[in-house]
Formats: sequence, structure tokens, C-alpha cells
Amino acid sequence: MIPQLVTVRYRRPGGRLRRLHVPVLPVALVLSPLLLLAAPAGLIACFATRVDPVSALRGTGRLLWALPGTLFEFEQDRTAVLVSVR
Repeated sequence: MIPQLVTVRYRRPGGRLRRLHVPVLPVALVLSPLLLLAAPAGLIACFATRVDPVSALRGTGRLLWALPGTLFEFEQDRTAVLVSVR
């Protein structure tokens, strides 16, 4: 299952916690025209580094399939960021 919602929580230097919910499908639809540029660039990168494009696509799909339930946490000084993929 592809991710459906990404929640980003970050603490500002003042101590306030901000939460941002990003639905993946609408963002993907808006950014889909960039796929027309990313696909040829990915093919060129695969041929330049001698990587099989089918294997690269399969690896990308596996990475996206494994994202739901993942937490990314970053903290530096008084700023903290937590990204939750559902």
C-alpha cells in the first residue's frame, strides 16, 4: 500500500509545536507533470552509472511500499522535526 498521509511535526525555537498533515494523493497529482522530466533524467542517470533501469524502478517501488509506518526524527538545539508516514 502506498502512503496516504504524511504528518510533519516540528518544534520551533520558541517551544511551540506545529503540526502539518500532507495528503499524498493530491500532492502527487499536482506534482505529476514533473514526472515527465524526472523519468528521462532517471533513465539517463541509470545508463550513465550502468544500472539496470528495471531494477532501479523495482527498488524505488519497494521503497515506497515500505514507507507506511515509518518515523523520521531529527533534533538539533531547540528545533525538533518528526515525520510520520501513514
